[in-house]
Amino acid sequence: MDKLPIVDTHVHLWHPKELRYPWLTQVPALNKPYLLTDYVAAYEDLNIESIVFVQCDTHPDDGLKETTWVTSLAAVEPRIRGIVAWVPIEEGEQVEPFVEKLAENALVKGIRRLIQGESIDFCIQSNFVKGVKTLARYGLSFDLCIFHPQLANTIELVEQCPNIQFILDHIGKPDIKNQLFEPWKKELRTLAKHTNVYCKISGLVTEADHEYWTPSNLKPYIDHVIDCFGFDRVIYGSDWPVSTLASDYTRWVSTLQEAVSGCSSEELTKLFHDNAIKFYRLQS
Repeated sequence: MDKLPIVDTHVHLWHPKELRYPWLTQVPALNKPYLLTDYVAAYEDLNIESIVFVQCDTHPDDGLKETTWVTSLAAVEPRIRGIVAWVPIEEGEQVEPFVEKLAENALVKGIRRLIQGESIDFCIQSNFVKGVKTLARYGLSFDLCIFHPQLANTIELVEQCPNIQFILDHIGKPDIKNQLFEPWKKELRTLAKHTNVYCKISGLVTEADHEYWTPSNLKPYIDHVIDCFGFDRVIYGSDWPVSTLASDYTRWVSTLQEAVSGCSSEELTKLFHDNAIKFYRLQS
């Protein structure tokens, strides 16, 4: 694993003195700058080849500023090869000029508008669906960040947008802490039938018991994801630094590696590297 090149498809970087993040006031442990130097220190000796930055839910007025800021970071850190940017997608077709402006930036590969904090039916409202559909014109993917009760409506969204490439963040945030599986297991299998959907194996540690989780708590969930999506549509992500609430970086990587220890080297490379390059269209 030390030599395996890794594409980390879920990295957050933030600087509360540069941009506004209202949610950070509710999470004191994370309410400080997390910058590239901190990230590099976190992964220690792992071979992180490339990074995909994922939007950090800034104040809406800072959405475009965040993309500009990360683009400036990429000028000095070439491993930042992709950005998943924020868009007020619920504005429907009116959002197209916003999307068009972002698409001019070659680093912007996808869009994320957090669904997890919204109502159950938020992602199937007419304007939300219309907004997502605009991404097809610019070749941009959409990151689905939900809690497990929203999975059924997420499937409905995907069914209405067959021309969009989707990726499910954090395996849909099942209730790992309480070891609940249904209806997440059944709904995940339904979602996986849509070949335009990938699944990001990330964020599991923060859905488990932060202090007492063990690899055995996570493995049944990882096994089910791979059984549903196969090794061609699963992608590694760290969810750093949110993941630090429950784990250090290397512990999460070793836990995932252990969970898939029976796979081939080709499958391991797909999970940690190749699928990310393909999905996010990262330049070599």
